[in-house]
Amino acid sequence: MMKLGTTGQKWLKGLHICAAACWVGGGVALILLYFLKPGVTDGGVLYGMNQAIHHVDTFVVVIPGAFGCLLTGLAYSLFTGFGFLKHGWVILKWVVTVSAIVFGTVCLGPWERAMMDISGALGIGALGDAAYLYNERMNFIWGLVQVAILLATVFISVFKPWKNIGKKGA
Repeated sequence: MMKLGTTGQKWLKGLHICAAACWVGGGVALILLYFLKPGVTDGGVLYGMNQAIHHVDTFVVVIPGAFGCLLTGLAYSLFTGFGFLKHGWVILKWVVTVSAIVFGTVCLGPWERAMMDISGALGIGALGDAAYLYNERMNFIWGLVQVAILLATVFISVFKPWKNIGKKGA
């Protein structure tokens, strides 16, 4: 299989870092937007905030960053010496990346969409709606957990623990 040269690996690394910055930075931004909601007194503003959260997540930063990480990680595994199963830290990054994308798709995204839909229908009354509050709470708590795990994964990439599986003392 073709292997990337030094310049190609540097470009790939830059793209991977940009994608990770989008994914993690977007996640942090979504969490921080949560703290603006207590001051909201207008239903249109609440709906607009939820709509902005949804669009930043779906179209602008988070999902493109996540898939950017997935694709550049795939390129790293295929076209460099890192491989898929050669290093424990690479295996962990694959598990985290795929799990985070699935969790975001199955849980975080639907909670976020429900918040947008409920606030669009109920306006400011959404802040007293049990379904809205549940979705908001789940999205905030599990969004924090996901961002924390993604940040830990960044440091796993830096420190690269569990090198060379199967080679003692490596």
